[in-house]
Amino acid sequence: IPTLALTDEAPRYNRPMKAFEISGEDITPKLNTAISNLKSQIPDSQLRTELLRRLLASPNLASKEWVYRQYDHMVRTNTVVLPGSDAAVLRVKETRRSLAMSLDCNGRYSQLNPREGAKLAVAESARNVVCSGARPVAVTNCLNFASPERPEMMWAFSETIDGMAEACRALSTPVTGGNVSFYNETEGRGIYPTPVIGMLGVIEDSKHVTTQWFKEAGDKIVLLGTTCNELGASELLSVLTGEAAGAVPQLNLDAEIAVQQVCLTAIQTCLVRSAHDCSEGGLAVALAESCFSSYRHNAIGAEIDLTEHAMASGLESDLALLFSESPSRILLSVKSENVEKLKELAAQAGVSCNVIGEVGGETLKIVCRGEEWLGDSVSRLQSVWQSALPRSLDRLMQAEAE
Repeated sequence: IPTLALTDEAPRYNRPMKAFEISGEDITPKLNTAISNLKSQIPDSQLRTELLRRLLASPNLASKEWVYRQYDHMVRTNTVVLPGSDAAVLRVKETRRSLAMSLDCNGRYSQLNPREGAKLAVAESARNVVCSGARPVAVTNCLNFASPERPEMMWAFSETIDGMAEACRALSTPVTGGNVSFYNETEGRGIYPTPVIGMLGVIEDSKHVTTQWFKEAGDKIVLLGTTCNELGASELLSVLTGEAAGAVPQLNLDAEIAVQQVCLTAIQTCLVRSAHDCSEGGLAVALAESCFSSYRHNAIGAEIDLTEHAMASGLESDLALLFSESPSRILLSVKSENVEKLKELAAQAGVSCNVIGEVGGETLKIVCRGEEWLGDSVSRLQSVWQSALPRSLDRLMQAEAE
């Protein structure tokens, strides 16, 4: 098919559109009420640990092993990185190259702010392939919406396209294909706008393939990027209140590109042992996921001190530091002797770079300003994470049977 027939000369629908109000609600009162209710059931010393467990048990964040174990993900024996890391990696036979692929979307973000939600999905998908050692090169998509006959939904669709285009231009990742699915609703109730972004990346040398989990005790843990107080539309809010509300995290595309470039350069110069993006659930969830491994029978722990990062970010709130979903952040582990080289690389790009801890032990422990905020055995956290989805599905099946 001629390209023009699918692009500039394609038919255009001029359906009625009506903008809806972009959410800017202050979700602090809702969070405070939910936290107060939780404190009546749980000692203060266990509160943050309980929040982390609940997040790891959320279907959005829990291990998807129950799903991908039912499919053959080793077809034609080209899989280099198995499911469970930030991106899948496939080898290109008879070359040193590999392909990295990631699918990302957050329906809550797009429900509250369609344009920003699409930009955030593109950025996260690119960040995930970068964490695998790949340079993002192209995008495909699956745009899922309710009825376009509703003017508000048609406007959300138009905003999504504009947001996706803006992010793709900034990241130099052309949209090479995709599909649109409308009328996803039942009895007049539609799904959230769900623009799923599929990002393709190229790893030039197989020795640069990187996974998300910590590798060895003694490695230093470094956080690229800045944490802001961005708990609106967060998984924490959803888990505690069941609501999608508040302002979505704000994406600065220049900052995103800088963080991704520092990470990719560090990987290509062999400074990095592991890389994992911070997204849904925030830093605490990213740290826990880095302790888990699909490849290692025994998980590994970490000792974290957020004092330096809290000062650099100018944050006092423990909830924000642990669970904020600020974009443009990547968690790295590096050997001690490579920390200064990484800091120099980040400084040249104007990217915040803080050592926040060290790999080792059997627990995930997080302290800040001399106070222990969170502590639990990694094996217990991993058990919660791995068993959550099967348990949820079992409960649904039992409910249907009754």
